[in-house]
Amino acid sequence: MSQTNQTQVTEFFLLGLSDNPHTQQLLFILFLGVYLATVLGNVLLLTLVQVDSLLHTPMYFFLCNLSLADLCFSTNIVPQALVHLLSRKKVISFTRCAAQLLLFFIFGCTQCALLAVMSWDRYVAICNPLHYPSIMTWKMCVQLAVGSWASGILVSVVDATFTLRLPYRGSNSIAHFFCEAPALLILASTDTWTSEMAIFLMGVVILLTPVSLILVSYGHIIVTVVRIKSAAGRLKAFSTCGSHLTVVILFYGSAIVTYMTPKSSKEQEKLVSVFYTMVTPMLNPLIYSLRNKDMKGALRKMITRSLPHRLGVCHWQ
Repeated sequence: MSQTNQTQVTEFFLLGLSDNPHTQQLLFILFLGVYLATVLGNVLLLTLVQVDSLLHTPMYFFLCNLSLADLCFSTNIVPQALVHLLSRKKVISFTRCAAQLLLFFIFGCTQCALLAVMSWDRYVAICNPLHYPSIMTWKMCVQLAVGSWASGILVSVVDATFTLRLPYRGSNSIAHFFCEAPALLILASTDTWTSEMAIFLMGVVILLTPVSLILVSYGHIIVTVVRIKSAAGRLKAFSTCGSHLTVVILFYGSAIVTYMTPKSSKEQEKLVSVFYTMVTPMLNPLIYSLRNKDMKGALRKMITRSLPHRLGVCHWQ
């Protein structure tokens, strides 16, 4: 036992969501369906924005960045979870675990920053419509997108460093289905208070700060919309924000529960993790496409363009 405590852990065992074979098979089918829907939805969204010139606007530029982050976020976790659901030995090397943790932070933190940027974009569009073209230039959009990814990477490096710098010489069984910071910190062979405080402070930076900016932006938006005399104008203004606000509530709600609240039960933490690592990336493109006339119009145009070609091919064959 003393030798085990002195040896640095080189691999972890992921205990997953259940040890029941029948439940694991059901979860595999469910997660596979969710992941395929996530890939299809986000790739379709990226394609529509790329091919339809009417969608070449700042709002859809930021939406593409969010969709790309969603796709990478889910791909970093779900494929490995699927493999482990069919495997008896659910092992992940320390290096692979570290890489997964870092990428998890990068894509998750970038989403936080992008959602704040998108709320500011809506604020400018609704509260300063005459100055919108001069403010949201292509240069400004690129700078905001690069800044979002850079801030996500910076916060992620800090969080991952404070998690992985700890010695792991005891138990190597992670009570989770992927390498997440709270589940890893439990296994550390030393006091984790400093690391927990560092992660909490980074959570304030990348979670609560963007939330505050979003609340301020929507506060101004609501005041501006209420002053619009036309009911149709108010409805149009709110409809452009509805999709974004729905995504904000889904993503930030689950992230804050995990990283900014007192520790809950392991089962509750895993359930929340399933929601924001699998369900939210799948719902985001659906929310934006189902609630957005421009996206639905672009989809109809793409189908209309491809349909005659395919019918023509079938006719000549």
